[in-house]
Amino acid sequence: MHADDLVTRYNYDAFVPDKFEPWMNFANSPVLGQSRPDFPLWTLDEAETSLATICAENLYTIVEFGSFT
Repeated sequence: MHADDLVTRYNYDAFVPDKFEPWMNFANSPVLGQSRPDFPLWTLDEAETSLATICAENLYTIVEFGSFT
């Protein structure tokens, strides 16, 4: 799937199950106590970091994925 198509599908126009349920994939989420995956992140000033770096610098880290609509 092309990235533009993915973005279009993600930015759905109505909050109805047919549009948001394909994005819900809790069965593949890490379970409590399982090591978290590492991936790149960027700060608000566009400096690159990683999830591993953020977790190493903080006692607790909360990661929120999704949109607030």
